[in-house]
Amino acid sequence: MTQPADARPAAPEHRWLILGVIALAQLMIVLDATIMNIALPTAQRDLGFSIVDRQWVVTAYALAFGSLLLLGGKLADLLGRKVTFVAGLIGFAAASAAGGAAVNFTMLVAARACQGAFGALLAPSALSLLAVTFSDPKERGRAFGVYGAVAGTGGAIGLLLGGILTEYVSWRWCLYVNLIFAAIATAGAVTLLHRQGAPGKPRLDLPGAALVSGGMFCIVYGFSNAALHSWHTPSTWGFLAAGAVLLAGFAWRQARAAEPLLPPRIVADRNRGGAYLTMLIAATGMFGIFLFLTYYLQQTLGFTPAITGVAFLPMVACLMAASVTSNVVLMPRTGPRPLAPAGLLLAAIGLVLLTRIGVHSSYATAVLPSLLIIGTGFGLVFAPVFNTGTFGVAPHDAGVASATINTGQQLGGSIGTSLLNTIFASTVASYVAAHLSPATTVHGRPSQQLTGLALIHGYTTAFWWSAAILAFGAIVAVTLFRNGPLTQPAGPARATGPAAATDQDPARRPALP
Repeated sequence: MTQPADARPAAPEHRWLILGVIALAQLMIVLDATIMNIALPTAQRDLGFSIVDRQWVVTAYALAFGSLLLLGGKLADLLGRKVTFVAGLIGFAAASAAGGAAVNFTMLVAARACQGAFGALLAPSALSLLAVTFSDPKERGRAFGVYGAVAGTGGAIGLLLGGILTEYVSWRWCLYVNLIFAAIATAGAVTLLHRQGAPGKPRLDLPGAALVSGGMFCIVYGFSNAALHSWHTPSTWGFLAAGAVLLAGFAWRQARAAEPLLPPRIVADRNRGGAYLTMLIAATGMFGIFLFLTYYLQQTLGFTPAITGVAFLPMVACLMAASVTSNVVLMPRTGPRPLAPAGLLLAAIGLVLLTRIGVHSSYATAVLPSLLIIGTGFGLVFAPVFNTGTFGVAPHDAGVASATINTGQQLGGSIGTSLLNTIFASTVASYVAAHLSPATTVHGRPSQQLTGLALIHGYTTAFWWSAAILAFGAIVAVTLFRNGPLTQPAGPARATGPAAATDQDPARRPALP
């Protein structure tokens, strides 16, 4: 059987251009999780919303993105990755334009939610495009090294870009800038990608989609609410409990559905399962760096938003270099088992070193060495984990496998933000209460010196917790990952059930995008 003309694989000479398009789209998605953080105070003054409402500009994006990722990944498998990739880019750009033009708080939050929804369609499409475009082990190593570097550094680049745009242009350009990214990526996608033939009649597990989307929404909302209020409020533990029940229902449904949204064979593989869990733990610990180090640099050391972003660049450089090196040079020889645990331990050591910071510390001596170590550590984690999480899946499962690892990253970020924020706030309050005295108060309030010391104590406590989380992740990774390089399962072992025939029969195999 001959493939239709629009379903032929991408020409080999175009693969590196396709990688550039994918990397640009992924950068846009990841940096939008942080680019608005620095812009929020300015946007708040411009649109006149409260400090309590301010967090929803970030939370709306996370809620829509996290709850719809698996559905977006399945749609990429069913409708074709080029279709969903381009649709995601156009939708993301339109939502960004609406957010940049927002005239009130409601319009801004609605636009951020739409950004998250289209991001949930775009992110798994991008990663699955990468997984099926690069099958040669050497090329795949280089491609995932670049992708892992972008995914790992996007948050820091978002802080840098957000600081520069807010300080020198306008906070609205933190959203408008996506129009440039999306226009370039869309032009590249339309030109370079070939449409994928649908693997039979598309069918969607609607009950499974409803359960996982509802469950992820409740989990992300519950953790976000904990960061805003406390763990004891019904709106926190109630949503977390509901999310756990819905996700348990989703797991039960997937084991029994004829065409499940997330086929159990994807997560049952030990290496892939280890990759998903490692990504969740790594993302949980990583937010301790971006969140609290940003506060420290601005509030304690007095850095401007733009200089704060520049301060993260050494970490970005180390992460990118380590990502490419680990995936190109080391992964083919060792596999993920030694790399991910070593990277997590290295990042944990960097965080422990950050606990030396003080009110009058120098960036060059107290912060920079830690950032170099942390960047190198995460470079050993992200690219190999992304590679492993999509390795060995059939082309028609690439979208949902990609969505699963993106879900781990998003859920980990939500957990890390809420957990560490709660620890930080309670630590600062306890320190102030324990050290209040007539000598440390001014007009009945804590003195500036006491407040500064309390903040330092809160930052260092959060860094210790982040280090512990990453050390735990290293234990999980070394336990779950198999020894040795990644190898393709032979013959029928690759897939089971109805999908197996499609996977093994070249005439029925879904075409590359």
